[in-house]
Amino acid sequence: MDQNISLAVVGAVSGIVFAYVGYLKGLKKDSYSAGTVRGTMETDMAYVKHRIDDVLLEQKDTNKSLNALSERVTRVEESAKSAHKRIDQIEEKGD
Repeated sequence: MDQNISLAVVGAVSGIVFAYVGYLKGLKKDSYSAGTVRGTMETDMAYVKHRIDDVLLEQKDTNKSLNALSERVTRVEESAKSAHKRIDQIEEKGD
């Protein structure tokens, strides 16, 4: 009978120990999974920030090019206006 009680106590203690070890292993696995998810999100956010910076730089370059083109168009319009005046003057002399 003593042997049965001893076996029951050993079985109960070993059950508690194995349950605790399984619990710790589950915690470690959950922590690893959470860390992986967080690391992935931080990497993705860093990538998005980098791409936004690239887009902003491209937008600045595009705005500079647009401003330069606008100035050139203005100069061409002024030149065309001047040319039309000269043509009108030549036509008036010819008539």
